[in-house]
Amino acid sequence: MKQILIILVLTSILGLNVSAQKGLAAGAKAPTFMGVDQNGNKIDLQNILKKHQSVVLFFYRGQWCPYCNKQIKELQDSLQLLTAKNAYVIGVTPETADNIAKTIKKTKAGFSIIQDKDDEIMKAYGVNFMMDDATFAKYKGFGVDLEMNNGNTRHTLPVPATYIIDRSGKIKFVYFDPNYKKRASISNILTQL
Repeated sequence: MKQILIILVLTSILGLNVSAQKGLAAGAKAPTFMGVDQNGNKIDLQNILKKHQSVVLFFYRGQWCPYCNKQIKELQDSLQLLTAKNAYVIGVTPETADNIAKTIKKTKAGFSIIQDKDDEIMKAYGVNFMMDDATFAKYKGFGVDLEMNNGNTRHTLPVPATYIIDRSGKIKFVYFDPNYKKRASISNILTQL
């Protein structure tokens, strides 16, 4: 219980340090990307859109974030409903492969999750922000070491945004809220598919 309280305090501190990112707007062309998921599968947005009606693309901060884990569990619990609408779900995170494995163990996620090693996907979708040094030190003091979690020293995290990309490669739906507690609901996602 104490660890959960510490993480909640940390995430509230972090939520205050999000810069004025806006993300991409509905109707914009979705930036293409490639990566390798937790199962070693090559994830290429263009190829996935050739096989699926849409992609549900969401960004999460890491296995240490209880709000991220809750969102991932909800997506997993609704995965059959999403795939029934011919949607392919992709999670993007800055955390390392070992930490993605921890996320999957905690959430039972059965969809693709890819590491954004160089923050390229986060930057392309306008969801990246830099944690300031004071907040980084506070997190580390509470046992959340982003350098270890992400395998780099950039201290970059994503706003936990969700995009639905249609077969033509256009962004059909955007949920972007710098408040880390607010996430796209499954019912909103299903309505937009």
